[in-house]
Amino acid sequence: MTVSKTQMFILIAISIGLFFYFDWDNYFTLAGLQKQQNVILTYYQNRPFLTLLSYGLIYILITGLSLPGATILTLAGGAIFGLFWGTVIVSFASSIGATLAFLAARFLFREKVERQFGQYIKKINEGIEKEGAYYLFALRLAPVFPFFIINLVMGLTAMKSSTFYWVSQIGMLAGTLVYVNAGTQLATIKSLSDITSPALIFSFILLAVFPLIAKKVIEKRALG
Repeated sequence: MTVSKTQMFILIAISIGLFFYFDWDNYFTLAGLQKQQNVILTYYQNRPFLTLLSYGLIYILITGLSLPGATILTLAGGAIFGLFWGTVIVSFASSIGATLAFLAARFLFREKVERQFGQYIKKINEGIEKEGAYYLFALRLAPVFPFFIINLVMGLTAMKSSTFYWVSQIGMLAGTLVYVNAGTQLATIKSLSDITSPALIFSFILLAVFPLIAKKVIEKRALG
């Protein structure tokens, strides 16, 4: 059974509509996550595989549909799974979700994205022409534009989806580490701007040295 472009468009529109109609965005708040942390941890201890699978699918859907909540979900990854597994799960889920949003913009919502984010398209196209894949990496590491806008607008460029995926995964890794690490100290966070405690300094140091390592990887991958 194949799904037509129109059917896919309708399915996505219904999913987004239901998300806001039932106010599911209210669940993706810092206060809500802190309140439910013990309940989620207990569920994870009893059903680890189901928790991991559900979390990964929810993360992919949220990012793939460009819905709000990725930051809270990233914190939740650290709070539930710890730094190592939280980083691994978030890294793959966020990259897969971002690529789905990229493909949706390219094949389903091109005209809408052009109308909505036309002011960003020219600048991003110029950056891709000059720097290629490294421009996307730079945006992922220190985004000039919001995460979801990068996903959507990149879908209108000539970049291959496979390139978008692996550059995004590398480029977002440092930021993922910072927020997942913050999630391991969820109880101490009073607001999303409070992710600068001394215990997180090491994470920000990673941001300083990561570009040098990642650029070498990108150049080697491009030449290979």
